[in-house]
Amino acid sequence: MTDFELVQRFLSTQDPAYFNVLYDKYSSKVYSRCISLLKDVALAQDATQEVFVKIYLNLSKFSERSQFSTWVYSITYNFCIDLIRRKQKQQALFTDDMEKTPDVADEVPDEELLAMEVSRLKDVMDNIPVGDKAILLMKYHDDMQIKEIAEVLDKTESAIKMKLKRAKYKVQTTYQSLYPSSEA
Repeated sequence: MTDFELVQRFLSTQDPAYFNVLYDKYSSKVYSRCISLLKDVALAQDATQEVFVKIYLNLSKFSERSQFSTWVYSITYNFCIDLIRRKQKQQALFTDDMEKTPDVADEVPDEELLAMEVSRLKDVMDNIPVGDKAILLMKYHDDMQIKEIAEVLDKTESAIKMKLKRAKYKVQTTYQSLYPSSEA
């Protein structure tokens, strides 16, 4: 049974077994995304439960315009970003400052990101802004297409390409500042 069929059956019968199938399928993915963004086990556990409450309450709003997984990811991402914003009480994470970043002449090749040792990559990822980390995780960890990321973030595909380019540049410069004697 497809995700869409599970949603439709749940909505028509209100049988919790259908929602439980969706929960079992996506709860570990939602938790994984929450922990990677929030960096706190208890907060990620709470966030996962709250995300599923949002999914439950808004299930009737899901349409087949996107994949169910993209819709779930969008809710998860937006919830975590809102939580981070509230928690840190700082300006929005995706501000005009990001748009003022100088353009990079050449895009950082994907091979350079992969060449970093895992521990160093973790250090670098922990030292870049959460918005940059999130977009890189969507692209390279979750294997999302540019179009899907654009849907999740409600941006144009060209804006996502530029955000990816800038995020890769930040990874490269952060790596070089953390490991000045190493080659990226």
